[in-house]
Amino acid sequence: MNGRGLEWRRAGLLGGTAATLLVATMGLGGCVSTTSTSEADTSQMATTVDTDVRRRARIRLELAANYLQSGQTNVALDEIRQALAADPTFVDAYHLRGLIYMQMNDLNQAEESLNRALGMRANDPDIMHNLGWLLCQKEQYARAEAMFDKALAVPTYQDRNKTQMSKGVCLVRAGKPDQAEPILTRAYELDAGNPILGYEVAKLKFDKGDLKRSQFYMRRLNSSNFATADSLWLGIKVERGLGDHAAVRQLAEQLRRRFPDSRQMLAYERGAFNE
Repeated sequence: MNGRGLEWRRAGLLGGTAATLLVATMGLGGCVSTTSTSEADTSQMATTVDTDVRRRARIRLELAANYLQSGQTNVALDEIRQALAADPTFVDAYHLRGLIYMQMNDLNQAEESLNRALGMRANDPDIMHNLGWLLCQKEQYARAEAMFDKALAVPTYQDRNKTQMSKGVCLVRAGKPDQAEPILTRAYELDAGNPILGYEVAKLKFDKGDLKRSQFYMRRLNSSNFATADSLWLGIKVERGLGDHAAVRQLAEQLRRRFPDSRQMLAYERGAFNE
């Protein structure tokens, strides 16, 4: 069997709203078998047709992935329709269709597509991960946690830490910070450069009143290129709570320079530190 890798993005987290770039690699291709001479001719012809159909569907899928990454969701969806018209059995097309609908915030259609993909490929942890994150967005937290655990139970799963991160964030959203903290802290230990994990762990420490530990994570994040309006605002509140007024001014200036119209900047100017 010959396969070719196709890379595109999985759903996830970025500041809590957009998608993190979590890459799934899928092997695509077909097999050619030989039996007797007459049977081989028939089999070869059928396989050639099948391979050509899948090749055309794969091209549409690649185009859809590119359009999705550039934000052209309607065009991406049209490419997926054409891929499925060519090959209605193409699991990856249903999977990506689910991600497109997620990007479009059509969560019911997204769930239908992902469930269909999972029904066709029942042990795919990437589909499970995406379905778990979708359920989290729909505030179906128990189902989301179960789906994340199902993905993590697949022995060959390579992106376990990203699913642990998503599970931890979902537990925070579900109002279970004590369950989320060890999961997110462990994920951070394995991926200390991840800005999402840095922020989430810092926020958990801040909410518990552990300002010194929160400061450790926030200073590391806010001194990087991944600082956001949310991270700078949390950093300001942490430094203010610890009485470091020079650090507060430095972070406020960075917030004003980079995110002058943000709600965080407006809150700082109002002195609304407890909102």
